[in-house]
This record gives sequence, structure tokens and C-alpha cells, in this order.
Amino acid sequence: MTHTFDPTVLREYDIRGIIGETLGPDDARAIGRCFGSMLAEAGGSKVAVGYDGRVSSPMLEHALVEGLTASGMDVVRVGMGPTPMLYYAEASAADVDGGIQITGSHNPANYNGFKMVFQGRPFFGADIQELGRRSAAGEWVDGAGKVEEREVLEAYIDRMLDALAGIEGAALDSLRVGWDAGNGAAGPALEKLAARLPGEHHLLYTEVDGNFPNHHPDPTVEANLADLRALVAEKSLDFGIAFDGDGDRIGAIDGEGRVIWGDQLLMIYAEDLLARREGATIIADVKASRALFDHVAAHGGSPLMWKTGHSLIKSKMKETGSPLAGEMSGHVFFADEYYGYDDALYAGVRLIAASARLGKSVTELRGAMPPMVNTPEMRFQVDESRKFAAVDEIAARVAASDAVADSTDGVRVTTDDGWWLLRASNTQDVLVARAESDSQKGLDRLVAQIDEQLALSGLERGPQAGH
Repeated sequence: MTHTFDPTVLREYDIRGIIGETLGPDDARAIGRCFGSMLAEAGGSKVAVGYDGRVSSPMLEHALVEGLTASGMDVVRVGMGPTPMLYYAEASAADVDGGIQITGSHNPANYNGFKMVFQGRPFFGADIQELGRRSAAGEWVDGAGKVEEREVLEAYIDRMLDALAGIEGAALDSLRVGWDAGNGAAGPALEKLAARLPGEHHLLYTEVDGNFPNHHPDPTVEANLADLRALVAEKSLDFGIAFDGDGDRIGAIDGEGRVIWGDQLLMIYAEDLLARREGATIIADVKASRALFDHVAAHGGSPLMWKTGHSLIKSKMKETGSPLAGEMSGHVFFADEYYGYDDALYAGVRLIAASARLGKSVTELRGAMPPMVNTPEMRFQVDESRKFAAVDEIAARVAASDAVADSTDGVRVTTDDGWWLLRASNTQDVLVARAESDSQKGLDRLVAQIDEQLALSGLERGPQAGH
């Protein structure tokens, strides 16, 4: 018996497709068979499985468990919850060797997918390609694993609350925070967490609904923060926090309704952490503001720019021993007093902790950041066969000039008054561009440089591509 996946579903960081078109129960079963076989060969015997609130998730979970047990894996079913709850189940249990979360993350309601952990490390890139190869060849082992159900939600909440240990004072008790779960999988966990946090908490859309009736659960799109912004204004709250569909990405606004973007949140977390861990390496992706890297250095840290992608960032953290990393997309990774994975609920608790320890409100911390003028992330369609080649051509031209450039992930050119970036997406047939300056005039000039480089490679920044 063999199984061939639709070529579009085996992505760089996860497996993802459209239910009934490119992804279904047969795919889930094959993923279980192959992942289980690979884990068995590496000496593993038990896998934790969780799923998000999408309509298709229970069906895929059932088939995945069938595939895992057929490869001899014992399965720990942790039920419906956010992706970081599954990560917690894998990281905290001595008897668990791997984990799979069924989730469509922030994609439209008809999407779903799988995020995987293999013996404590991300399972991505070459691992996913090998899983696809094995499936097509029918290279899997046979066995008969057992299934158990394990309640982890209460322990997960307890573990997150450890972030507030040792912080005293009226500042915590007087805190007033808004939260928006976006009808995603984090809702029930958020209700339990908020009930145990100090201060006053106002919650939106905690009922899990895979059709996302109120707004799309992607907190990096400012329009999706409108309800949270209205709640913060109406109740005069200190700040607001929003989650994506599976609870591993955070969005935030301050008490004045200003968005606190991923790199700006990292500035707050870094300032708090570096007061206790001087010299620590703080990692951010190539899309992050120069203000962040300057802020880390100013507070005695060692800033490191790295490739975009949650799996790539996690791997770099392990390699460098970094206690904190983040991405513009709202993935924040705490290895400081935590496990090193991206957890938006925990990041929310750490924002409360950082504000209390620094003795400043989140609004004050946001207001102190240098005013920068930047573009949103611009994504435009480029033929799959052309996207990496075009970036290589642009990088070569930039290298031949006297520009200051970094080629960690695509090409990022730094000027006296800002920077611009062009990189190829690992998951779609798009190029991603971004620019930032300390003035609108500077930004216009930098965007013109991007357009000039694209034109030299026969491309243009045409229609914007979505996620």
C-alpha cells in the first residue's frame, strides 16, 4: 500500500491543504503511518496528538491516530486546544517522543493541516519531503499501538502562570486587559487563564467556531483588531491582546489603540529579559525593524537577524542558546523559563510580567519607541521557478554595488535612514518586500529602489498576493 500527496500540501514548515480538494482523511492516515515509522526508527514510541477548532479537525484527528497506531506508535490524545498546548504536552511529558497538532492556523475555514514535533525539535523542510517520499514508496512499519486520553489543559495553565511568580504589587491587581480569541482554538484555554490572572479581564469571541463568524483569526492584519480596539477604547483598558486561529501567534494594541507589531513586542520582552540576563542573544527575523536590533544592543543584548519561519527560528535558538526570539508575524519564542516554542497565551502573560517588572505601562513602553515609517509586508505573485533566481540576481547586483547588505534570507539593504528587504516565500509562489525609514521621503526612495531592482530582473511589484 502506498499514498501520494497532492504536491501543494507538503510545505516548508508544515503540511497544509484544502479539505475535500487537496487534503483529507487518507492523507492524515498516511502522515500517521510515515511519521510513526520515522519516529520508531529513531527510538521513539509515543506521540501526543491535538487539534484545533476547525470543522474538519476531528475527522483528520481520527484518521491520524489510526495511522500512528498502525505504525506501532502509542498515542496520547490531548483533545481540542491551541497548538502550544500540544507543544506543552510533548515538551513536559517524559514519556512522549513526538507531537502532531491538526490545525489550519490563520488560513481560511476550508483549510487544515499538521504541525509536527519530532523528539523535541521542529519537523520541517527535508523531514516533510522525506515523509512524502516514504508515503509514495509505502515505506512504513507495521504495529498495533495503544491509545490513551490525557487531560493537560489545567497543567498547561498552571505552567503559564509561573511567569508571574515573584512579581508583587498593586500594578498587577489594578491591570485591565482585553483579549480576543477570534473564535479560534485558544478560547477555552483563555477563559481558564484569564480567570486566574490578577486584574480585570474582558474577553471576546472565546467560543470555538471553525467558521470564524466575527473576523478572520489573523492578528497581523490590522482590520482584524478592530473589535479589540473598540473594546479597549470603550472600557478604557490598559492594552489588548489577540490570537490567531491556533494560538501560536500574538497581536497587541496599547491603551491608545496603537498596534504593537511583532518586532515591537519583542523590544518590550527583550528589555525585560536583558535586565536579568545581560548579554543574551535575541533573535528576530529579517523583516523586523532596525529599531529592534538597536534596542537589543542598547540594553546589553546581542541581536541576531535570522531567516523567517517558525521552524527555522526555533532551530537557530537551540543552536545559539538564545532565550528569546520573535518574528514580525507574531510568533514569539521564550526559552527563558519556558520551553522555546511559540505560545501566544504565554506571550500575553509575559507582556503583563514585563510591564510590571519594568514599572511602565504597555502604552508608555509603546510610546517610547522611535517613530518609524514603514510599509506593510508586500507580497506579490512570481512564478515558482523564478522566485529564488530573481532574489539571487538582485543580491548579486547589490553585492557588486557599495550598498550595505545582508543575505541571511533574501537580500536586506541598509542605508543611513532605513532599509529595504526582498525575499522569496518558502511556502508560496510570492516574493515578499518590506521597507522602513525614519521619514516618508526616505521610505519613498527605498521603495523606488525595490521597484528598480525588480525591473532589472524583469519583474514588477504588481498585484498583492494574500496568505
